[in-house]
Amino acid sequence: MKEDKNVLLRIISFVWAIINNTRKLILNLIFFGLIIVLIATGSQQDQQPKVENAALLLNIQGNIVEQKKPENPLEELSQEVSGGPASQSETLLSDILFTINNAATDDNIKMMVIDSGSMSHGSIAKLQLIGQAITEFKKSEKPVYAIGGHYNQAQYYLASFADKIFMNHKGMVSIDGFGRYRLYHKSLFDKLKINTHVFRVGTYKSALEPYLRDDMSDAAKKANKSWLGDLWQAYVDDVSQQRGMSNAEFDLNLDSLLASLNQADGDFAQLAIDLNLVDVIDSDFNIISAIAEVVGQSKSGLSYNKIRLNDYVTANLTVSPFAPKANIAVIVAKGTILNGHQPAGTIGGASTSLLLRKARLDDNIKAVVLRIDTGGGSAYASEQIRQEVLALQAAGKPVVASMGSVAASGGYWIAASADTIIAQPTTITGSIGIFGMINTFEDSLASIGVFTDGVETKELAGITITRDLPQGFKNLMQRFIEHGYQEFLTLVSTSRNMTMEQVDGIAQGRVWSGAKAYEFGLVDQLGDFDLAIEEAAKLASLDTFSTKVFEKELTPMQEFYRKLTGKVVVALGIEQTPSSPLMSLMSRVNQEFTLLNQFDDPQHAYLYCAECKQ
Repeated sequence: MKEDKNVLLRIISFVWAIINNTRKLILNLIFFGLIIVLIATGSQQDQQPKVENAALLLNIQGNIVEQKKPENPLEELSQEVSGGPASQSETLLSDILFTINNAATDDNIKMMVIDSGSMSHGSIAKLQLIGQAITEFKKSEKPVYAIGGHYNQAQYYLASFADKIFMNHKGMVSIDGFGRYRLYHKSLFDKLKINTHVFRVGTYKSALEPYLRDDMSDAAKKANKSWLGDLWQAYVDDVSQQRGMSNAEFDLNLDSLLASLNQADGDFAQLAIDLNLVDVIDSDFNIISAIAEVVGQSKSGLSYNKIRLNDYVTANLTVSPFAPKANIAVIVAKGTILNGHQPAGTIGGASTSLLLRKARLDDNIKAVVLRIDTGGGSAYASEQIRQEVLALQAAGKPVVASMGSVAASGGYWIAASADTIIAQPTTITGSIGIFGMINTFEDSLASIGVFTDGVETKELAGITITRDLPQGFKNLMQRFIEHGYQEFLTLVSTSRNMTMEQVDGIAQGRVWSGAKAYEFGLVDQLGDFDLAIEEAAKLASLDTFSTKVFEKELTPMQEFYRKLTGKVVVALGIEQTPSSPLMSLMSRVNQEFTLLNQFDDPQHAYLYCAECKQ
């Protein structure tokens, strides 16, 4: 019997060794294959002649972001091939704006073609900036065409700025409006016997509602309806203007849409023509031919003569060695605010503070623009960053807070002390409130026969997530959170020259659009990033100025990954594909619990706006 077991174990070990070695072999083949592709594509790019009389193909991939996350080529390639979540692919907003602006005066570019089919989504604030750049490009009298099989809401927004919109004759335009729906899981936690201890201040601070109830509160619905309405009105105004329609003609209700679809005999493509949403419906072949009439065919004869967004950036985004030393620092604060040192694409209390400190100690830097795109996070980390803003000001270097898509809760905290706050009308901001949360699992463990017991010299020493929290500790936490809220009110009151009562009236955790925040005095000006740069130069009394982005430096391996990923994806012809509904749902669930796991404030206090995700 013992010999049989030994034989079985040897067989299992042998099979496992084969599987493990095969896995290693495959990974090594993939890795070295990627290196070969990198070298080959690099060589091809070096030898590639400059494109002439071409169309700029604005093919935005994945999400539009202020700052990219670090990349791992194997993970990235795996996601692309398997059709994983679109968030794995990102395109820098600054790259898009640079490309459009530069192409307007580039004699080699004869037109622009907007193909946003691989774009996942983009906040209305970012889309507006791109739309403005397209409008400026059109002043060069170069035609702008939009092409697509199907247009979702974000994709159609960009398409609306084109001189002519083409769509495949089997396609459709989906204009759904803005909504805010979350997954609520109180009943799940009840079944799992997880006890959620919440400490908060603010009628509208609804970040924790999924842990406390199974639906959205009336207060949250009221607040969300308000700012969503502001953003939707901006969308309708912009698109209607571009298409030469009235708001009523464009913003149809469901009954009117159904009536129009019946008139089109159920054909969504014809419906798009009837509603003036698109100009031409045709086959892909004829659409390509129409563009080729302007710029000619590609060398292969399979498409039109074009240069893609990423290729254009690579070929043109260079820094002149004769440029004057930068005197305005740009520091991007994008992502959830966490403690310690965090990678690019996420805000770290220590790492973002370090960037601000470097700008303060750089004698060439005379002013700083803090570009904010965050719904907040750790209260401790947020205050670390704000203290560095104060240190910059004490050193005589003005700070301008430039709000992107979102600058709420902790995002507003780090902006509040800036010399000037500039937001777009469609920025999501406010959410002035604070909360704390601790989950304990004593009932969950008890249900499977696991218990915690012991002794301590002081009651606080016995606090653990496997026991119920002492009532005295709960009282301490609630008092601490109330103090934090008063600190937030005082900070805003002092920085914005408002009374505590005025701030409290627009605080309570409520979210506002940038336009409303401007009316209330939470921001100083409405404008874009360029206005923030101009304001920083003005505050620093600079007659001439140039900017430098201060960001966490990549390691040589991370830089290698970044270059490798882009070249491999281009070389293999891989484009972003939308994830399936099931994968999107699983991604949402994973994001909710991943965020909870990331929260690491040492005092369990958070300045976070869960409603601000777009």
